[in-house]
Amino acid sequence: MCSLIGSLASGKTSDIIGRRYTIVLAACTFLMGALLMGLALSYPFLMAGRCVAGIGVSYALMIALVYTAELSPAMSQGFLTSLPEVFITFGLLVGYIVNFALSFLPLHISWRLMLGLAVVPAIGIGFGVIAMPESPWWLVMKGKLSEAKKVLIRTSASEEEAQLRLEEITKAAIQGPDSAHEGGSVWKEILLRPTRPTRRMLVAAIGINFFMQASGNDVVVYYYPEVFKAAGIHNKRQLFGVNVIMGLAKALFALLSVLKLDKYGRRPLLLLGSAGMVISLFGLGLGSKFLEHSTEKPT
Repeated sequence: MCSLIGSLASGKTSDIIGRRYTIVLAACTFLMGALLMGLALSYPFLMAGRCVAGIGVSYALMIALVYTAELSPAMSQGFLTSLPEVFITFGLLVGYIVNFALSFLPLHISWRLMLGLAVVPAIGIGFGVIAMPESPWWLVMKGKLSEAKKVLIRTSASEEEAQLRLEEITKAAIQGPDSAHEGGSVWKEILLRPTRPTRRMLVAAIGINFFMQASGNDVVVYYYPEVFKAAGIHNKRQLFGVNVIMGLAKALFALLSVLKLDKYGRRPLLLLGSAGMVISLFGLGLGSKFLEHSTEKPT
């Protein structure tokens, strides 16, 4: 629920203060959440920190993709807009490794360090984004065409490409207010009176995300320890070690898909990934059922 707040507010916030400073705001929010969790004196205190961190994460996840897409040249847009997902999986892998290392410390210290160390990437994001340029789309919307052109020159192969991109962005920005006015608002245009292309995009976007969540794939990822406990592995350090192995596999395949994305296309890789999910979840379910009735389990 807290993440929903950041997701809904990120678009409007980024239109007001810009994409870059919205990411900085997200990093600051996540930093506060990590400090609250690491210094928590009670369970409600811990949950409050988790809520603040959730708002920061949802802010960053929503606007980072927009910022990357608006800054990327068309030829490498697919690759660059997929990188956040790769770094999310690598971040999870680093988290699993750190948690495994912290498992050797006393419990009253390890869990605080585990949550408190999240301030490190938050600080890195905040300072890193400050050194990056603002989105050319946002600059054009604010009438700062000369600044937008400078950014586009830095992110394009040539000045001719930068000029072409500037003209496309300017044209889209000029047409945007008219279409929004005719529809009353963006939300009304999307939800109440969508055009046929918009309706198809909505069905595809909502359908893909719904079935990805409904499949239970993310539940398995979030609850690796419980899944492997049910399989018979009860040693805490072994569970952390299995998490590291799972995180490594996820990170490697995420990187592989990004590297092949522009070569094979989005749809074939989506179909391949969906088939892989079906096979892996079926195998997991079958294996769990077998272990449930087995007298010998892994230890």
